[in-house]
Amino acid sequence: MFKRTFIALTIIAAPAIADSPVVNNVNVTKSGDLWSFDVTLSHKDTGWDDYADAWRVVDANGKQIGIRKLAHPHVDEQPFTRSLSGVPIPPDVTEVGIQASDNIGGWSSAVKKIKLR
Repeated sequence: MFKRTFIALTIIAAPAIADSPVVNNVNVTKSGDLWSFDVTLSHKDTGWDDYADAWRVVDANGKQIGIRKLAHPHVDEQPFTRSLSGVPIPPDVTEVGIQASDNIGGWSSAVKKIKLR
């Protein structure tokens, strides 16, 4: 007689690793002692379950200088631009970074460097 061996395959459901938001473009202006940032992001927003939820301005050490929270998904608006004004940056800081976040993966490891003029 033949022995039959059955191999059971188990598929474990794991959360999908979402793509991080991408900082496509940054426009910076200075008015007096304060700075304004217009940041264009792209992200594969799918709705409330996965969307770009913020971007921030950081110094060379990664310390947050300013943050722009995003209140809702932008499924049908890609890429999209949002602004943040009134950001105080010390006069000796000549470069900042822009870092984006999504509600699944948190802050992206990518930081777009911006020279201040």
